[in-house]
Amino acid sequence: MKVLITGKDGQVGKDLIKSVPKGIELFSFGRHELDIGSQESVLKKVQEISPDYVINAAAYTAVDKAETEQENAFKVNTIGASYLANAARGISARLIHLSTDFVFDGTKSTPYKPDDPVAPLSVYGKTKAEGEKLVINQYAANSIILRTSWVYSVTGRNFVKTMLNLMKESNELRVVVDQVGSPTWSKGLALTIWAMVTNNIHAGIYHWSDAGVTSWYDFAVAIYEEARAINLVERQISFIPIPTSKYPTPAKRPYYSVLDCSETNKIWSVQSEHWRTALRKMLIEYQKLIKLTDELIK
Repeated sequence: MKVLITGKDGQVGKDLIKSVPKGIELFSFGRHELDIGSQESVLKKVQEISPDYVINAAAYTAVDKAETEQENAFKVNTIGASYLANAARGISARLIHLSTDFVFDGTKSTPYKPDDPVAPLSVYGKTKAEGEKLVINQYAANSIILRTSWVYSVTGRNFVKTMLNLMKESNELRVVVDQVGSPTWSKGLALTIWAMVTNNIHAGIYHWSDAGVTSWYDFAVAIYEEARAINLVERQISFIPIPTSKYPTPAKRPYYSVLDCSETNKIWSVQSEHWRTALRKMLIEYQKLIKLTDELIK
């Protein structure tokens, strides 16, 4: 089976490559190798490889920068999704397109189901929602849209690594307490995507995140406690919960974006791991990576 992956240098892309199952011939591309905003480039590459699956893990994810870089976000998140859907349809390949909890406005108080209406608050969310719509309109019969939330990994830029870096610099951190969601380790997300590939496709919109619910504040405290338990952080740090109004950002974010993943769990017989368990495992991997990097430098 041939699988083409876009976004190979991103958090999910890297974990997809690390966890590829046996028997899969993988073709992975970063943005410098495949510009998904170019219809000609996408068609040429997809027709040349003729994959059985296309996994679109490429995305413009700089949520705040997207407010002023709308054209760039639209090119990748909307137009890119459309070009990949059309190219996949042209060779009857199956498509898995990654999306986000930011397509919702956060006004619910119970987990969002895949068929709940979207109402994005930010440019990032709007471009992802438009990308979803184009995929559905152009290739609904053989496509999966997989929404996820609060993704982090041992590589790339993410909340966990940002917090770890801040913990080296400050004894007191203020963190937003009134935004609630489900953190997701990209390694678990990658394994779920591979389960979808190897166990055939059920076209439609699905959700996947690690289990459990937390705020950014409680997530930060958990990062500190788990990191301190393995001596990744040594200093004593105080955390102060603050409302979103005290931490204004260019992009507006949903207050509540927990995803209902029950359908994904049921269809593919996969089970979400609790976010704190996943966090613990990620930090242990991150610690090993730091030690390995230090040894190579020496």
